[in-house]
Amino acid sequence: MERLQKLIAQAGLASRRQAEEWILQGRVSVNGRTVTELGAKADPERDYVKVDGRLIRPPGQKVYILLNKPRQVVSTADDPEGRVKVTDLVRAGRRIFPVGRLDYNTEGLILLTNDGEFSRIVASAGGPLEKVYHAKVRGTPAPEAIARLRRGIRIPGGVRLAPCRIVPLKAGSSSWYEVTLTEGRNRQVRDMFGLMGHPVLKLRRVRIGFLTDRGLAPGQHRRLTPGEVERILAAGGRRRGGRAEGGNLNRSGGSDNL
Repeated sequence: MERLQKLIAQAGLASRRQAEEWILQGRVSVNGRTVTELGAKADPERDYVKVDGRLIRPPGQKVYILLNKPRQVVSTADDPEGRVKVTDLVRAGRRIFPVGRLDYNTEGLILLTNDGEFSRIVASAGGPLEKVYHAKVRGTPAPEAIARLRRGIRIPGGVRLAPCRIVPLKAGSSSWYEVTLTEGRNRQVRDMFGLMGHPVLKLRRVRIGFLTDRGLAPGQHRRLTPGEVERILAAGGRRRGGRAEGGNLNRSGGSDNL
């Protein structure tokens, strides 16, 4: 017996968090009965689990794709406005979903997969994969402002952002900074600099853990190698077919560091 959100994630329809929302919304049924309890379980070999009336099936081959998302592409598998989606840029041969999101006008690296556990590891706040961005901002923030951002600031709504690394790349009427985050709040980089009075003009994600945009022009993608997948799963405490101790995949170097 498995929890419904896990079965849905394993089928490649959504992440576990999204699957939990579907359950609470009454979109999931087991053997014809709508289920709205997050603790509900089902036997994938005997029970009929449906999402919006569609029978889910166990996944086939797992797919792991790294895409360099262009600007003006949405980071979703469905869009009611009919805009270009990240899934439109990839031919995976099966249903996949993006891991996390990049803003419509933000470009850079995003992962797509049908492996819910892999998605959880990559997207988890404070997890093993830091995200690195290059941001072009209006003007040049004062050193005191950059120091505040490095320590972590409180944004509207009362949420306090975690400390981050910020490295100046180029100063001028518009300045470039490299920002390294260990959490992935929506619009975090834009909100950080915007609160300092220096709105972000351009933003791109150039690294996820050890995965870089080297050799990938905007709109291009590639499949992860088996070794890359294993390193990410191991960092989250899992290997295919077994358990593994977690490691840090953020810096280049030895087997546990990138």
